[in-house]
This record gives sequence, structure tokens and C-alpha cells, in this order.
Amino acid sequence: MDNPRSIDAMQQRLGAEGYVAARPLATVAFLSLTLGRPLFLEGEAGTGKTEIAKTLAATLGRDLIRLQCYEGLDATAAVYEWNFAAQMIAIRTAEATGTADAAALNRDLFGPDFLIERPLLQAMRPHDRGAPVLLIDEIDRADEPFEAFLLEALSDFQVTIPEIGTIRAPEPPIVVLTSNRTREIHDALKRRCLYHWVDYPDFEREMQILSARVPEAAARLAQEVTAFVQRLRGEDLFKKPGVAETIDWAKCLIALDAVALSPELIADTLGAVLKYQDDIARIEGSEAARLLDEVRASLGPVA
Repeated sequence: MDNPRSIDAMQQRLGAEGYVAARPLATVAFLSLTLGRPLFLEGEAGTGKTEIAKTLAATLGRDLIRLQCYEGLDATAAVYEWNFAAQMIAIRTAEATGTADAAALNRDLFGPDFLIERPLLQAMRPHDRGAPVLLIDEIDRADEPFEAFLLEALSDFQVTIPEIGTIRAPEPPIVVLTSNRTREIHDALKRRCLYHWVDYPDFEREMQILSARVPEAAARLAQEVTAFVQRLRGEDLFKKPGVAETIDWAKCLIALDAVALSPELIADTLGAVLKYQDDIARIEGSEAARLLDEVRASLGPVA
């Protein structure tokens, strides 16, 4: 499928897949596709950074390749490794059958049949549906040496395997990097990308997101859940709930056949929206009742 031809078309295409994007985000996504630049998304957890990569892949009809970053991630885990167990079996089989030609065996052992491709190498390969979407998720969790390695890989869109040679992408992948800002990312990497801070949505947009993702939610329930989560984000919490938690909470309440919030329902399901016991202890009880009263006062009586 062709890239969107305008920002409005980008918003519409994302919306068709259930992703309600504010215009600034749709603009930077459109420019990323148009200019062939990596897209760097930074923001709090649960604000939809990872989801936009999935949605881009779906709306463009491309494969999604995800590299989940973590402390200690290196090139071996990100690019390739050799299937050591299969290589040992091949060696023993050759020795047992008496067909162990050292030169031929060496070529075979370090050939495609024993190569395990990891996300970066997979993204450099040709794909039937066009260049894939490469999601490099939570780059802030990786160590700085890997960040430096990534800089080179994204500059030339090629990787080198000593035993095989250099593999270059016939068409650069669509790259989306995300960061929860647990540490600062070097300017050198950011300069190679188009940058956007993904913030919590306002009430109206979060309502649109909830309606798109949980259309079965009753109108009053959707309003109360959204307004309650919006107020939670204004409290002094260790981890403020993201949009993902809003969606999860609404689904939990629907599973309980709820059509509106109540203090009892909030007490029973607060673990769906808050993920730390200290936060739950701070909000449950009278504090939850206070917030619910504020929500009802802001929304007015049930129609």
C-alpha cells in the first residue's frame, strides 16, 4: 500500500486502524515516511508510542519487526548469532560418516542454514510486502555502547557478518524508536531522527481513543473512566496511568457488566489502572470517593 499523501490522509489511515493521533503526531509520522527518516518517539509509558509502530505496519500493509531493548543488549542479540547446537550436530555427523572435508564443512557451518537472524538483520532483508516497519522499543533501556552501534546501523542500513560479509537493505526499513526517558539518549542518535514527545491526551481525545478501542463501553462509563483517569494523573503518584491503563480498566469494568463507576467497583478494580501498591493505598477509600464525586460534578447528571 502506498504512503499517505497528506497529513489528513495519515490521520485518517491511522484512525481507520483505531489509532486516534493528534495532528502534530500525524505530521511527524507523515514526514518520517515522506523523507525516509527514522521516527523517535519519547514520552511516558502507556501513551501509545509502541502502538503507532504497530498501526503504521497495519495501515501500510508491511511486516512489523520488533527489537525489544534491555540492559546488556548487544549486536549478537540484535543482529545475528550462529546456531551452535546445530553446528555441533553437523560436525559430529560428518565425523561419524567420514565425510569431514574441513574446508567444505567450514563453509557450510557458517552459511545461511546455521544463521539465526535477529531483528536488525531481518529488517535488512527483502520483504514481499515492501520495506518492513522496524520498531526499536525502549531504546533507553539499552546500554550506551549498543546505542553507538545502532547509530552506524541506521546510518547506512547495513550490517556486517564477518563470516559472510556485508548485508545491505535493498530498501531502508521504516524505523520507529521509542523511549520512556529513563535516561537521556545521545544527541547523535536523535539528530538522525524526527523527534516527537508523546504526551497524555486531553479528555476529548482520550474519549475518542476509548470509543475506538472499546466501542462496547456505555457512554456514561466511558466518560467516567476517562475523567477519573485524567484526575488520577493530577495526583502525586509514583506511576501515573497511561492510555493503555484507561483501555484495560474499561474492559475490566465491561467484563463486570458495569455501566457506571461506583466506590465499590473502583476499590475492586483499581489494580487494573494503578500498578504500584503505594499508589493504590493512596487512592483507595475516601480519596477514590472524593475523585469520583469530582468526576460526577464535572460531567453532570446522567442523561
